[in-house]
Amino acid sequence: MTRVSYNQRVRLSGPAALRALVCALALALMVFVYAKLLHVNPTTVAVSFLLMILSVAAVWGLRYALPLSIAAALSFNFFFLPPVGALTIADTQNWVALFAFFFAAVVASNLSDRARRQTEEAHRRRDDVERLYVFSQQLLAADNVMELLKAVPRYVVETFGADHAAIYLPARDQTYRSDSERQEIPVEDLREAASRGEVMIDARRRLAVSPLRMGIRTVGALGMAGELPTRQILEAVGSLIATAIERARAVEELTHTEASQESERLRAALLDSVTHEFRTPLTAIKASVTTLRSGADLTRDQHQDLLVVIDEESDRLNRLVGEAVEMAQLDAREVTLDLQPHQIREAIEGALSVSKQVLTDHPVEVRLPESLPSVLMDVTLIEKVLQHLLENAAKYSPSGSAIFISAEAKSGRLITSVADRGAGIDDLERSMIFDKFYRGQSQRYRVQGTGMGLAIVKAIVEAHGGRIEVTSQLGHGSVFSFGLPLAG
Repeated sequence: MTRVSYNQRVRLSGPAALRALVCALALALMVFVYAKLLHVNPTTVAVSFLLMILSVAAVWGLRYALPLSIAAALSFNFFFLPPVGALTIADTQNWVALFAFFFAAVVASNLSDRARRQTEEAHRRRDDVERLYVFSQQLLAADNVMELLKAVPRYVVETFGADHAAIYLPARDQTYRSDSERQEIPVEDLREAASRGEVMIDARRRLAVSPLRMGIRTVGALGMAGELPTRQILEAVGSLIATAIERARAVEELTHTEASQESERLRAALLDSVTHEFRTPLTAIKASVTTLRSGADLTRDQHQDLLVVIDEESDRLNRLVGEAVEMAQLDAREVTLDLQPHQIREAIEGALSVSKQVLTDHPVEVRLPESLPSVLMDVTLIEKVLQHLLENAAKYSPSGSAIFISAEAKSGRLITSVADRGAGIDDLERSMIFDKFYRGQSQRYRVQGTGMGLAIVKAIVEAHGGRIEVTSQLGHGSVFSFGLPLAG
């Protein structure tokens, strides 16, 4: 049996004693005013007593209204009904007054209790709805099933005030808990709830287990320990969790499907691009050779032009094959770097010389400080980096627009930049342009290329311990910058 200390008894009985004293004082004050000061008739007194009893019953309940009704009936009899000053219960008026006071006290207190219970129930339901709404918003935040399953028990604890929560999924045969070290929700109970599809509430153990239902199908079970919600809230929470799990699973499947479709489109575009890039020089070579072998009457200039076409297209085909081999070697990390201190100007001059033909329609402006520190690099490979960046700038810029090359030492690195005045790169594509075989959506069929140039650039720069970045604005051009560590 629970023992209650003297101080606790005083605290518990304090409000009750105070209310009883207030009732007694109010009755005494009313009797004094009506009997000694105002001398009102018995009807007014009876109505006043009745209103006081109704008020007490409505505010404090039957516990205080019934004793007050007895005291009021006795006071009414003694002070206001003839013979005044004598307590005569036998008179019919006394019985009518007494039963009227009793009846008013009982009815008012019942109505008040019912109104209070309904108000409390409305507040509780409102709180439950608010918690369910907050919980549903939390569930919508995750699209990944694993992330959702790990977070849901924590959401349950935070939202509904439970001490511990756990979710069990038969399909995975795994249990996810708000605290992995706590095991007061047995896995066997969760399995049983998932298989039977019934809510189990054990008030003695302060434990509740509810199935996660998606319509008529059960996808798992939810367990809560500590402060327990009602059965209806348990079922509602289970339905929300089941719906969220199915939604996250559907989003994942849709994402995989879209990724597969995008992969197929990319594969088709890649095959089309590579086929086109290899077929174009082969077609030109084949046509030129066929014309030369046909014995057609050609002038010396025409004969020379065909040989030039064969030579240029052979170089182009050789370059395409070389890029593919180079990319494969870089991926396999089979390239050995010849790292030596060099000035970046050496690589820039070499790249400009090799790309001279591509840059015919584009003036190139080189902006380098007079004194730049040396860079530890493989000058041949960095020359290729600049060559690819210059050729890209020329391909994707309108004829006659300038290309700018600049460099500066910053934070222990030499940052070299190649800027153009082209169409720019969309924000969504900026993170993908360094991927192998990727080519811009708007330029894919207008500009020749395999999409390997920037992937090679990135691989070479990263092999040097550097990093390449791009900043761009649509309609105003792009700036490709890469940083290399300074020599000693």
